[in-house]
Amino acid sequence: MANDRWIWDATATLEALGAADVALWLWEPEKDRLRLTGASRSLGLGPLAPECSSAAMRALALPPDRALAEDILRVQEPGTEISVRLRMRGGETCIWRGVWLEEGVRAAGVVAPEVKFAASDQDSLTGLMDRKSFVRAARERLRTPGKYELVVGDLDRLRRLNEALGHERADLVLAALGSRMAAAFPAGVLLARIGEDEFAVLAPAAQPPAAETLRASLEQPLRVAGFDIHPTLSIGAVEAIGGDDAPEAAELLRRAELAVEAAKSAGRGGAAAYGRSLESDGLSRLALESDLRGALGRGEILPYYQPIVRLSTGALSGFEALVRWIHPRRGLLTPDHFLPLCEEMGLMSELGAHMMRQASRQLAIWRRNHRAAGELTCAVNLSTGEIDRPDLISDVIAIRRETGLPPGALKLEVTEGDVMRDPDRAAVILRNLREAGAALALDDFGTGFSSLSYLTRLPFDTLKIDRYFVRTMATNEGSAKIVSSVVKLGQDLALEVVAEGVENAGMARQLLSLGCDYGQGFGYAPALSAQEAEVYLNESYVDGAAPVKARG
Repeated sequence: MANDRWIWDATATLEALGAADVALWLWEPEKDRLRLTGASRSLGLGPLAPECSSAAMRALALPPDRALAEDILRVQEPGTEISVRLRMRGGETCIWRGVWLEEGVRAAGVVAPEVKFAASDQDSLTGLMDRKSFVRAARERLRTPGKYELVVGDLDRLRRLNEALGHERADLVLAALGSRMAAAFPAGVLLARIGEDEFAVLAPAAQPPAAETLRASLEQPLRVAGFDIHPTLSIGAVEAIGGDDAPEAAELLRRAELAVEAAKSAGRGGAAAYGRSLESDGLSRLALESDLRGALGRGEILPYYQPIVRLSTGALSGFEALVRWIHPRRGLLTPDHFLPLCEEMGLMSELGAHMMRQASRQLAIWRRNHRAAGELTCAVNLSTGEIDRPDLISDVIAIRRETGLPPGALKLEVTEGDVMRDPDRAAVILRNLREAGAALALDDFGTGFSSLSYLTRLPFDTLKIDRYFVRTMATNEGSAKIVSSVVKLGQDLALEVVAEGVENAGMARQLLSLGCDYGQGFGYAPALSAQEAEVYLNESYVDGAAPVKARG
């Protein structure tokens, strides 16, 4: 049966395309010609078949979608893929997919009803809508006149949660948050999980605002697999008027996510509303990225020093080195403005080594020039993943040799996430760092991710209590219990305990009553330049104690 085979002629091809409700398209920009073959009539593309000009295609597209039609018609590089959702007058909403075959010559692909491409419209983890179905449903909802708000909430520190708990347990957290979200909003409100750590709401503008409902429902403590989790959200919101002139849903979502980025710059748990200034901020971010590439070499990125004070005596114990960028045009920039860029650009290892070296040199100068500062220490944060940097241990040895610092003067602060990602490997690296002469602190302790069984096996000198619990311990019974427990744990394991976020003398007294060793925060001083820190150091030793604000 060598000759018994399928032969696809033109008629059979057209019949197959028609039965499948699919059409093929070929766009030749040099000839200004769009060709259509297949089920063009049933798709509402009959006026364009068998061929038409670009002007005809634009005219048939609904006015809000004409910009999307340009995505098909605009000449692009060979191999560039096309995927556009397009509404045409008198026809179905269709998906146009294809590829540019030859530069500036032609593009080709397939057009079919949107339902042909649609898969499940649910996020499998939370049961909420996924991103595509949310955009599709939001587009339909916005056709109804009225005032709407689109809110996006980004779960803070999901990456750290994944590292500490593992993906399976972190997924349980996300699933629980999805259930809470579904229970908090009335039927008819569009709810979705639109990214790994992002949730979205489209609701009629009302009181309370959707952003408040979202935060109230998700920012409640939960316990997963024996771990206490305290979720926080960075929230972005944008308003829209529904009707014939409603903005495109995908564009609204982009604006809300832009607002989320602005909220993140304010720190954990921030919120922001979309405004035109955010668009210029996006362009500004590109310029910032360009400036960042040479900032280390130009000496613009420097350590600033926040005092650490012994609570029992008020004596200055040391400093924590915090990175700052002295930008030639924008002035002093805090880490929120540029550390995410550093991470994206692969500069974190270089930045970490730079901070460690600069802070150690400054500490050596202070210890040499001020007799009373002979026991002064300086702590430097290791960025996420830096514990695995191949040169880390050799850098510590070289820096101590270069500066003459004694063992323990340089303290490295490690996050729980870095330790818990691979505790056995972390234990080896930490022991090697200890042998190289670095003291070790476990940073932001108390967030509930650690396995305490590992803490007894790791060579830490210090536990640092997360500032959130310190700042809220006077008003939140749970925070007060966590602070007390961490202090007691430190005492039992013979570890020093440093409380971050000390804002006033009352906080300092409460921490001292619990047996906490050290305090750090704006109640004593913000991060200071090297010159300001030296003045603070001199005044503290002259006065015999570091000053603390009565109120903060």
